[in-house]
Amino acid sequence: MKEIALFYGTYTGVTKIIAEKIANALGKDKIDLFDISEGGEQMADYQKLIIGTSTWSIGELQEDWDAFMPKLQAMDFSGKTVALFGTGDQIGYPDTFLDGMGMLYETFQFRGAKFVGFWPTEGYDFTSPLPLLDENHFVGLAIDEDNQPELTDARIAKWVEMIRPEFGL
Repeated sequence: MKEIALFYGTYTGVTKIIAEKIANALGKDKIDLFDISEGGEQMADYQKLIIGTSTWSIGELQEDWDAFMPKLQAMDFSGKTVALFGTGDQIGYPDTFLDGMGMLYETFQFRGAKFVGFWPTEGYDFTSPLPLLDENHFVGLAIDEDNQPELTDARIAKWVEMIRPEFGL
């Protein structure tokens, strides 16, 4: 078992691709990668977590995360370090952009998690308040593969450098 686990939920595969890119950038030999659809109980075994999700329909949590939510709500994340990332479409769904990430932030926050990796809102055009830490920061890395795919790799690289020291890498 490695020190860091990355859990993601994906429907079309975009969030899985982003999860793999993050794992590769941090060093795949240092991270255990899990699809939440296959269970997430292993979260309890790790002190350092990276959590990724997409937002579906009109502001809904990705279905595998939604199915896991009752178990997640029963877990304690006190003393655990968590970094979030989300995928979404800020042009097609500006009023629910990254709401899934915001929902997971609230869930982990109320269970004692310490968060790292807040991401600036500059360069995005959306109206949803749910994924925001404050008016200038998302609660985690914001990825829009629908409208800004050319920015994804640079955003991941910068975010990984932000969280690397927080995860002891």
